[in-house]
Amino acid sequence: MTITIKDIAKKIGVSYSTVSKALNDSPLVRQETKDKIIKLAKEMGYEPNYAAQRLVSKQSNVIGLIWPTLERVAPSTLVTKINEEISKHGYSMILSINSIEESIDMFKRFQVDGAIVFNKDNIHMPKTFPMPIVTYGVNQNKSIPVIDVNYKEAMHAAVEYLYNLGHENIAFLGDFSFMDERQVEKYHGFQQAMETFGLKTGNHNLINTGGLDWYDGYMATNRLLSSPFKPTAMIGTSFDISAGIIRSLRQANYIIPKDMSVISYDNIPQMENLEVPLTSVGVPVEEIAQQMVQTLLYYMDDPRSVPLSQKLTPKIAERTSCALAGTIRK
Repeated sequence: MTITIKDIAKKIGVSYSTVSKALNDSPLVRQETKDKIIKLAKEMGYEPNYAAQRLVSKQSNVIGLIWPTLERVAPSTLVTKINEEISKHGYSMILSINSIEESIDMFKRFQVDGAIVFNKDNIHMPKTFPMPIVTYGVNQNKSIPVIDVNYKEAMHAAVEYLYNLGHENIAFLGDFSFMDERQVEKYHGFQQAMETFGLKTGNHNLINTGGLDWYDGYMATNRLLSSPFKPTAMIGTSFDISAGIIRSLRQANYIIPKDMSVISYDNIPQMENLEVPLTSVGVPVEEIAQQMVQTLLYYMDDPRSVPLSQKLTPKIAERTSCALAGTIRK
């Protein structure tokens, strides 16, 4: 038997509207009455009729999230944090790893209130969407709000940090496929930072991993270690690449940070749990999640209240993988 608001109202001796307000945590109901109603609703096994509520409010209290891949650690961590942030605001989340077009069609059927979109290469985004949308990455004259995590500034901070430790021979390991504008920003950010500090860049210290995964970082580091160039510090452009860097260095009997300093992009807690706890740079993942969700909620309420670009500030998280420049390992 389905328990309704009328059943609860009759049992406790109040009006239907009082029960409805209490179950929706309205300040118009005294806390004592509200507590009694909520307690009775639980005891009677009351389940809200979300379909009916949606018809009345024209809202589903559901937010969609489009992410093309969850294979890497940093994206998975961010998705988890976004889900936690969405829940704090009383919403549920639907995750889709299909194409943007397929995902949007599904979200329309579920009548989601808004969506967060992560595009694999951060380009080729649709011009218009049938619902409020927020995205992430690099602001390149997009027509929807973008949370820009300032990749160039992150690379500048990484180079400056190593430079202040006395490092001049710095290697940069990243994906140079240039299909992903986020990786392009890191690449140019590193080059600009090196130029700012009077340091040289070229084929010797720009190492193309050809991908963003653990094995890509591992193989690229193996190639670097067998080359004539002997850096004293390395920058990895993702958590997974940097995990591969550490494995390669350890396998070659390098002691981190005595023989090699390593700093990584992706400011996530998992950096602490690698073989060597990694100093990292980037906007903290919790801050990204909070900013994306809050921006979407404001945008859903009033599109005019949200700027199209919001640039966040990267931070250095110091651990134990960087030290003063010393003797280059022979």
